[in-house]
Amino acid sequence: MIDNRDAEKTGNSARSGVKPGSEPSRRFCVAPMMDWTTPHFRYLARILSRRALLYTEMVTTGALIHGDAGRFLRYHPSEHPLALQLGGSDPKELAYCARLAEQHGYDEVNLNVGCPSDRVQNNLIGACLMAHPGRVAECVAAMRESTDLPVTVKHRIGINGRDSWDALCEFMETVAAAGCRTFIVHARIAILEGLSPKENREIPPLKYDWVYRLKARYPHLEIVINGGIRSLAECHEHLHHTDGVMVGREAYQNPWLLASVDPELFDDPAPMASRQDALRAMFPFIEAELARGVPLNHMTRHLLGLFHGVPGGRQFRRHLSEHAHRPGAGLATLETALAKVHTDGTRAPISA
Repeated sequence: MIDNRDAEKTGNSARSGVKPGSEPSRRFCVAPMMDWTTPHFRYLARILSRRALLYTEMVTTGALIHGDAGRFLRYHPSEHPLALQLGGSDPKELAYCARLAEQHGYDEVNLNVGCPSDRVQNNLIGACLMAHPGRVAECVAAMRESTDLPVTVKHRIGINGRDSWDALCEFMETVAAAGCRTFIVHARIAILEGLSPKENREIPPLKYDWVYRLKARYPHLEIVINGGIRSLAECHEHLHHTDGVMVGREAYQNPWLLASVDPELFDDPAPMASRQDALRAMFPFIEAELARGVPLNHMTRHLLGLFHGVPGGRQFRRHLSEHAHRPGAGLATLETALAKVHTDGTRAPISA
């Protein structure tokens, strides 16, 4: 039996990052990505952009209820605004985990209805839930009842067998009736059999116009577009038709893109003048993590794209790949890698 009173005992921080009673801006979001949007990458992302809304990896309700919840929910205070993405389909379990999210100080809780992996389908998690809009609505209602945090849903435009415009509208209307006001829409269907998760991010065609049509049809809902977005120029175009954009792989593989988000999309100053400055701003955090026993390569794997396209960037990546895993590797390893970069790495243009 799940008792929400237990959640209150596990909280370790007060909510921060947004004003009480308000919601974080979703004008620009960094997508939740398994094995990628860890606390180590999110720390880098926050150095590069103060305004981007960051998302955790998907965490299943089972992991939080039966595993080490503190480990899964841990984050650095600087990461705010930060959303927790949950995977699950049991309303009571999701309600409990949403309460945990609030107790741990997250700014939003998001339900994953987009992951096409076989592993999660077997537990009725992810994109397969698009075939069960009533169940998703029950989950949203239970989560909203248990927390004051915004409850959002990230989903596809359909799944094989339910990939019509009418089916998408039925899903949206059913879930919205349960109180969801924010939908993050990956503009592809998911093929639940025969394609890997990677193939599901590439093979089904993007239908941005469907997401635009959703915003036109449901102007009272917040619609954030996701899928295949690779530049801030594209973000500007999407923002003519939607309320926000969510960028995934490009933000991870070329994180310097994030250095242009604040000035280009929020009219705020860029937090960092150069890639070198950004990396050096990571040093105190990396040093603290090393002191906790975290191996250097667990952190540097998220830094490999920082000098993407820069002279010396390949040598930077090679040095870290060859040396960061070695016993005793530390900040000196990073200094040596940084010395191989032959540019000042100033802020990227919006098309980067």
